[in-house]
Amino acid sequence: MIERIELGGRLLVIFDGHCGFCNRSVRWFLRRDRHDRLRFVASQWPMVAGLLARHGFAPADLETGPNTILVVRDANGEDERVLVRSEAAVAMLLGLPRPWPAVGRVFSWIPRSARDLGYRLIARWRYRIWGRLETCPLPTDEERERFL
Repeated sequence: MIERIELGGRLLVIFDGHCGFCNRSVRWFLRRDRHDRLRFVASQWPMVAGLLARHGFAPADLETGPNTILVVRDANGEDERVLVRSEAAVAMLLGLPRPWPAVGRVFSWIPRSARDLGYRLIARWRYRIWGRLETCPLPTDEERERFL
């Protein structure tokens, strides 16, 4: 259960486990997260529903997961905050070692409405381009500790 998992100040990344693009993106972040600042969980995991409900996501999102990537700061803490779409992606980049925080800062200078427009375009076409997986891929033994 997420309520009992200590993330040690790490960001919790909630992604669509059935999306080919999302899974490739998670693998990309795993390879670059050399300082172990990210933890990952598929949005279809039942224990994510409570966190989504706390932040007002629609009931349909509680069953299938939201149609966006989410990053949770201070999960289960007093300052718990959920970042969505491009704001989540920027937060993930800022958590990586150099040169990626600089890339995140450059993206953050772009108005959020423009960043989110680009994000929504990719999200709309992601299944058509990268496919929809029938099951969430299992992490390797080395990656397993980075997933909830």
